[in-house]
Amino acid sequence: MQATLRATQILMAEHDVILNVLDCLEKLATKTSASGRLDAGTARQILEVLGTFADRCHHGKEEGALFPMLVRRGLPEKVGPLAVMLSEHETGRKEIADMRAAVEASEAGRPGAAAGFAAHAQAYVELLVAHIAKENNVLFPMADGMLGDAEQEEVLARFAAVESQDLGAGVHERCLALVEDLMRRLEVEPAARPIAHGGGCCGHGASCA
Repeated sequence: MQATLRATQILMAEHDVILNVLDCLEKLATKTSASGRLDAGTARQILEVLGTFADRCHHGKEEGALFPMLVRRGLPEKVGPLAVMLSEHETGRKEIADMRAAVEASEAGRPGAAAGFAAHAQAYVELLVAHIAKENNVLFPMADGMLGDAEQEEVLARFAAVESQDLGAGVHERCLALVEDLMRRLEVEPAARPIAHGGGCCGHGASCA
């Protein structure tokens, strides 16, 4: 039976959500640089989405399902596109940790903390925008050509498990709702596709905690 969805379609839709969050982060970084003050509450909400939706959910699907399937199909993990993507995931995690530390330092009144947050935020935005372009334009078309219907179904089943089991019920949808709230408050226009409701990106009823 032919798969209704390709795994890369789900990941590209999630990329649009992540790009919306990156726009929110960049807007906050610009305001922080201009004022010298950090809105710690908004920063924490953005980091919550990035840590949960972008990393645990989205990168979790890539590292736990799509990438291993591509390795099974013969794509090397230690060199080439997969090695680059995995390395950039780790770099992104470090930037998120540095932003969290900067928020805590700002709340403690440490000099330079707000500027440090803005610098790490801009570095993260630049990293993720380039990372998403590489996946959308290079890795995902490669994956589409390598995976047959049965392999697509296997990857999709694992995607659903990431949302329902690894994240837990309700987390995915709460993240999407928080993204919409952040975009509204920071006056950020949506990316190519709107944020969908009525189920997770895998089409089930699970959903940032």
